[in-house]
Amino acid sequence: MGRVACGSAGLLALALLAACSSGGQSGQPDGVAMAGGARGASVGFSPADKAANVPTDQTVVVSAQGGRLKSVRVDGGKAGALRGVLSADGTRWRSRGTARPGAEYTVTAVSVDAAGKQSESRSTFSTVKGGKTFDIETITPNKDDTGLTVGVGMPVMIAFDKPVTDRVAVERNLLIHSSKPVEGAWHWFDSSHVDFRPQTYWPPHTKVRVEANLAGVRGGPDMYGKRNVKLDFKIGRSQITKGSTNNHVLTVRRDGKKIRTMPMSAGQGGQWKYYTTSGVHLAMSREPVTVMTSPGIGPGSAGYYRLTVYNTVRISNSGEYVHSAPWSVGSQGSANVSHGCVNISPSNAAWFIKNTLIGDPIIITGSPRKLEPTNGWGHWQENWKQWLQWSSLKAASTNILP
Repeated sequence: MGRVACGSAGLLALALLAACSSGGQSGQPDGVAMAGGARGASVGFSPADKAANVPTDQTVVVSAQGGRLKSVRVDGGKAGALRGVLSADGTRWRSRGTARPGAEYTVTAVSVDAAGKQSESRSTFSTVKGGKTFDIETITPNKDDTGLTVGVGMPVMIAFDKPVTDRVAVERNLLIHSSKPVEGAWHWFDSSHVDFRPQTYWPPHTKVRVEANLAGVRGGPDMYGKRNVKLDFKIGRSQITKGSTNNHVLTVRRDGKKIRTMPMSAGQGGQWKYYTTSGVHLAMSREPVTVMTSPGIGPGSAGYYRLTVYNTVRISNSGEYVHSAPWSVGSQGSANVSHGCVNISPSNAAWFIKNTLIGDPIIITGSPRKLEPTNGWGHWQENWKQWLQWSSLKAASTNILP
């Protein structure tokens, strides 16, 4: 049938730790100002005491000589505290995460010397002031649009409310955790959209957590992230549907087992817009009722139609659906007569919408018209090498959920 215009809703990173190398005969780390006397442990701070205009992503380092650190706290008042990690020998603490712009932080370190004497040292620093903020406008999947159990092809899609120019800084703070190890990468479609997908489909029944730790992250000149966002979702069973415009049959396999075959009728061709696109589509929405209109043809013109269609599963942004088509049942299984959609019988359409998860792959072959990677959720139309070309940090394995 016809097209219905619809907009679509987008590496894995570890926190960057600033390197501090040893220098001089004293073993004092370069760039760390030491405080303390001969009678107690010497404590060093980086940034140095009273440092100003410190970048928000600079790692705070606290070091101890002649003793060990018992505790370290970095308090930013309303900006909150910075968390960190203490080394196994207790001599060095490093912050994790990003400071807030325009904030003043107080670093309080409690140290213990070789004789067991405890002392407290303090240092302050202030971060660079930020004039603008950016935020996550949408993140998909989500509870309202897709549900939190999705198909094995489902990408993570993030849209920002302002263009991002410092893609490396942002991507570094986008973390993917999963209950099963997955190799994956982020991909920038433009400066406001970044999406993640695995190299191959998600393993079935995988739990996934997205952490966008963007508060204070530099997104561009004088622009910093507004907040952190966390999302949990789950991958369901594996269901992959395949169909050919040549043999006119859809075959549904669940966890590798064939569970249903459905006669189909695809786009009739003739004009380019009337071909069903070939490629790896994803189920984008399930709509009990959809009003379809003729693509590029207005009311009163030859070929115009406006039709109410039932039990539809959207598979692209160019108006393609798998849907109920009682008027073409006689051609389903033998001929292509639609305006680009995949027609199936009313009973098959009722079954398909009920048994499809958003993100399930629906693969169509045989048509000369190829699905573009940017047409809806055509993420799997790019091979892995092509996908990585648009990633700032390339591929990495997901962090494993506890």
